[in-house]
Amino acid sequence: MIEGIDGAGKRTLTDRLRAGLAARGASVGSGAFPRYGQDVHADLVREGLHGRLGPLGDSVYGMAVLYALDRRDGAEGVRKALREHDVVLIDRYIASNAAYGAARLHEPIDGEFVTWLHDLEVDRFGLPRPDLQLLLSVPPATAAARAVRRAESEADRARDLFETDDGLQARCAARYAELAGVSWLSPWVAVDGASSVDVNGLVDVVLG
Repeated sequence: MIEGIDGAGKRTLTDRLRAGLAARGASVGSGAFPRYGQDVHADLVREGLHGRLGPLGDSVYGMAVLYALDRRDGAEGVRKALREHDVVLIDRYIASNAAYGAARLHEPIDGEFVTWLHDLEVDRFGLPRPDLQLLLSVPPATAAARAVRRAESEADRARDLFETDDGLQARCAARYAELAGVSWLSPWVAVDGASSVDVNGLVDVVLG
């Protein structure tokens, strides 16, 4: 799983890792959440992120349930990919919900929200646990600048309410660091996304 705040470069890292793993002969599957255009819950998430879902979009728990339902409906696809490939790379997973929800609520990771979310996604929905999570660490200001450039270059990629909230992004980066620090759900590896990423070194880590 590849995690990080908006604009951290997760999609780019996923593509580079996929190429690096394939060059080593590994069979690689990949995916991303939310699954916009594939799942109704993901499409509702998009509506909420652009302020078109009324009070539900303002509800941290309500949005978290939509994210979780998208993953629940996509879980069999994840399991199938795990059966068929040596490595499966997923851009955003359960930890994203934990980090952003806790950040929105100004809660620590040992607070009520993350405990509730673990019960929902892991215990009740039974989502597959990650084997390894890569945290792409980037200063929030750097990530924000990247998100702006992406929005300018991709006509259908206007920045959403989360992406334009600098305070939220900073808190989310801190929550991610805390999750990684306690190995939440699995071991984590921190990757410095502000400099040139050693993809070959990461391939070694992923392949174990």
